[in-house]
Amino acid sequence: MSNLLIWQLADSAFPTGAFAHSWGLEAAWQSGEVPDLRALRQFVLDALEQGGRSVLPLLNAAHRDRARFRELDEIADLFLTNPVANRASRAQGRAFSTTCSRVWPSPAVSAVDALVRQGAGHAGPAMGAMLAALEVPAESARLLCLYGAVRGVLAAAVRLGIAGSYDAQRLQHDMTAAMLAVADRSRALDERDLAQTAPLVDLLQATHDRLYSRLFQS
Repeated sequence: MSNLLIWQLADSAFPTGAFAHSWGLEAAWQSGEVPDLRALRQFVLDALEQGGRSVLPLLNAAHRDRARFRELDEIADLFLTNPVANRASRAQGRAFSTTCSRVWPSPAVSAVDALVRQGAGHAGPAMGAMLAALEVPAESARLLCLYGAVRGVLAAAVRLGIAGSYDAQRLQHDMTAAMLAVADRSRALDERDLAQTAPLVDLLQATHDRLYSRLFQS
């Protein structure tokens, strides 16, 4: 496995549909909860911590044993009671799997993609199983997932006008230590450790479909 594969997966040009989502930021912004860069920084930190306890446990478990995908996918579906977050997780998991299967076709990758298409296809277990099939190490898989979450929130912040491009890039860099810390704390977690660490963000995201105007799907 070459580092170039990791760079390709992390590239914003890799078509997984992540930029159609704001990770709840749009609803939080319209509600007045994220009015400036200071609040945006806290929102990103909350999103990181939430990813470490809601996505990475399932990613870890699926990466360790791809054969458990169906079971883990069902657990993800039960855990994500917020319909907006549930829908976004399905969309991103399926898009990630489909893209990987088209870019790197192989028996292992095709087998995972078939499982994803047969189930809900949630992001955590889909990414874990697919990255294992691509022989991406678990540590790199966790960092890739967290990096994508931070980048997604900040890209949405730029398009919403909360932050400028330079501000967003500075924040992305500033999140490095937090990403490494969350990834390290999450390395031994599995589906038994799922938790909701940012309930207010979850509640705000759940209002997304009721916004008067929207740029993002979630």
